[in-house]
Amino acid sequence: MSVNKIILIGNVGKEPDIRYFDNGGAVANFTLATTERGYTAANGTQVPDRTEWHNIVLWRGLAEIAEKYVHKGTKLYIEGKIRTRSYDDSQGNKRYITEVWGDQIELLGAKQENPNPNVPFSAASPVKNQSQTLAETPLPQAQMKTGVASQENLSLNADESDDLPF
Repeated sequence: MSVNKIILIGNVGKEPDIRYFDNGGAVANFTLATTERGYTAANGTQVPDRTEWHNIVLWRGLAEIAEKYVHKGTKLYIEGKIRTRSYDDSQGNKRYITEVWGDQIELLGAKQENPNPNVPFSAASPVKNQSQTLAETPLPQAQMKTGVASQENLSLNADESDDLPF
């Protein structure tokens, strides 16, 4: 058994680059900065802040959400998986790039950042593979209250939501 799961909380470093394909699919690319705060060790040594930059890739519905709500400086929570790919640069050298393919995002921060209060701040793609298209699935009412969406709770049907204890 193996697990490829990453969870990041950080700030968007640049405006998302959104591309649409002929089949109607979309992809968003942007960077996310995570920072470990510096400190002073017991012996007086100063350890500075350390910032890591992550390349984020969002597909389909998440890309569309990023286009509307994600901007430079936005604080985000992202769950996803790490993917590494290679390409040949203009000199013919093989280059590698590591990306985080987001499965779930949540916008963090003040409520006034959301221009439409009827649209929840977080979303996740209910699509399991890239060849499928995103179904417009409304969030169950209980999830709209918490502002968290995931693939598991988007799959609830009307009969299952009546059995929830809240």
